[in-house]
Amino acid sequence: MTRPTRIFTWILASLLALLVILVVVIATFDWNRIKPLLNEKVSEALHRPFAINGNLAVHWQRERDEGGWRAWVPWPRFVAEDLTLGNPDWLKAPQMVGLERVEFRLSPLPLLVQTISIPRIDLTHPTADLTRLADGRANWNFDFGPKDENAEPSKWVLDIGAIGFDQGNVSFDDQTLRTQMKVQIDPLGKPIPFSEIVGKAKADETGGAQDYAFGLKAQGRYKGQAVNATGKIGGLLALQDSRQPFPLQVDARVGDTRAAVAGTLTDPRNLGALDLRLKLSGSSLGNLYPLTGVTLPDTPAYSTDGHLTANLHDAGGARFRYEDFNGKIGDSDIHGDLAFVASQPRPKLSGKLVSNQLLFKDLAPLIGADSNAEQKARGGASKQPGDKVLPVEEFRTDRWRAMDADVTFAGKRIVHSEQLPFKDLSAHVVLEDGLLRLTPLRFGVAGGNLDANIRLDGRSVPMQGRARLTARGFKLKELFPTFAPMQTSFGELNGDADISGRGNSVAALLGTSNGDLRLLINDGAISRSLMEIAGLNVGNYVVDKLFGDEDVKINCAAADVGIKDGLASTRLFVFDTENAIIYINGTANFATERLDLKVTPESKGLRLFSLRSPLYVRGAFAKPSAGVQAVPLALRGAGMVALGVAVGPAAGLLALIAPSGGEPNQCTPLLERMKAGKAPAAVKSKK
Repeated sequence: MTRPTRIFTWILASLLALLVILVVVIATFDWNRIKPLLNEKVSEALHRPFAINGNLAVHWQRERDEGGWRAWVPWPRFVAEDLTLGNPDWLKAPQMVGLERVEFRLSPLPLLVQTISIPRIDLTHPTADLTRLADGRANWNFDFGPKDENAEPSKWVLDIGAIGFDQGNVSFDDQTLRTQMKVQIDPLGKPIPFSEIVGKAKADETGGAQDYAFGLKAQGRYKGQAVNATGKIGGLLALQDSRQPFPLQVDARVGDTRAAVAGTLTDPRNLGALDLRLKLSGSSLGNLYPLTGVTLPDTPAYSTDGHLTANLHDAGGARFRYEDFNGKIGDSDIHGDLAFVASQPRPKLSGKLVSNQLLFKDLAPLIGADSNAEQKARGGASKQPGDKVLPVEEFRTDRWRAMDADVTFAGKRIVHSEQLPFKDLSAHVVLEDGLLRLTPLRFGVAGGNLDANIRLDGRSVPMQGRARLTARGFKLKELFPTFAPMQTSFGELNGDADISGRGNSVAALLGTSNGDLRLLINDGAISRSLMEIAGLNVGNYVVDKLFGDEDVKINCAAADVGIKDGLASTRLFVFDTENAIIYINGTANFATERLDLKVTPESKGLRLFSLRSPLYVRGAFAKPSAGVQAVPLALRGAGMVALGVAVGPAAGLLALIAPSGGEPNQCTPLLERMKAGKAPAAVKSKK
């Protein structure tokens, strides 16, 4: 053997001997000797007490699961028992985290490239007490001391593949959210396949989700509301592979809201994405605001079932999508897609909603027009006084600036009694920095359309509101389908309104309103039975006094009403019938909800009215009264006194004339003569 060969052999033997000695020392070393130093260094780094109170050991063994030549390389397996991590000194409770046992294996070869690779960590009986104070300090945020700006970043990389765990308990107390929760996690005993919870089709679509291994129970309060929840989760939380789905199923009640989810969490290290089936139900959509921060309207009881996905790290802000959901709001069906983005400066809700069969009564809570019992059921704050007709429940404008919205809604068919034949509804709702606009809000009514543009400015106190409404082409025979005399009518109803006001309720807005209202009807009929169909008891009395039990043809009905500071005053309100011209003069006070109207008839032809005095309609909106004026009618032509001031209103009403079916509009001659300041021909001829 040559000298160089002997030297090389001696060096190699020495290295092997050192390696064997090192392995023997490491394998037989009592690792408990370094616990004091390890506890001290970790406590110093975290600025809070850390301790391994039990045994600390390292076992070497081959990992046969690795396959190939790596299966022959022994891996160190670290085991530590009875670990505790304390709280920062500003909390009274001494301990934050406790573990009965921690076990993990370390891949040795990646150490050569400065990577600490831990394929899996197993936690036994973990406990955690998480706390955040009202000032924002949280015990899960660690103080690593001042950062050295000149220090180079470490070249070492920590790579943890997955975390396994068993029975555990977590308590959570967050004073900023007014939330206190206790969560208990227990083994199920026998794993439940993922497909058994979500269905085979969804399981195949997800691909590779593990079985449910643990059950969980949660109890406490969230934002002041009672919480009870049960659920199931997987047993292994994959951190290294962000595509590996972690199964999650929870059924929770928060106050009167119930949420049931089943699906997967992916990329848990970054809380990256959710893919869940979500069932949601409660007494009112408006009650979701304190829980989610999403501004939704007050509604009757609701339930929905759809597909919730989330990307919590989208560049534009966390993004949630609730897709292909179906459900009910009150007795109306609801379907659609919604998206919510936590963008800046405000989050935004967008989407499309459709109802195939919408019950008109389910719209009442939107303006507080439902009954007190229904308001109580949905948690409404105010109750409607028994002597008030206009809704007094206030809009929650304080929530309108929490987010923006751009949502379209279509009600394909509106279900109501035959006396009010609404057909369909479409709306485009836009909310931007507290400004709510419905542009447009459109109803299909009796063969025509009611178009509205509504603007409610919640940024001002009190709220400023404006509504512009246009009614066109309402067919009278469809408007009153159960009134036989109207079925031969070619008449239509057309109208315009432009009203503005201030206040946080419908009652307040109308009580301060200013604007104009114009209405025109041609070629119809009227009788006591029509008033009964419309539910107008006072109108029934008036018609009975004027016409008795007979059906009377209407040539034209025209109204021009001005509104100032909540007081509506008639500029022109006239019915031209086959027997008489009826003038209505007076006021309707929306602030006090009182009527003060006088009905003056002018007989036509040879027919003589038994009524020799005007009628009155007075009193509260909720219960008006009608009667005969005590003072006899002095002049048969008293109604014509109004003609001097009717010139302007008559001219404005002419713009509403829209002949239907080629038939001449019978309002034209009446309004043309009023525009000229002349008496209607039938009345003038008998003078």
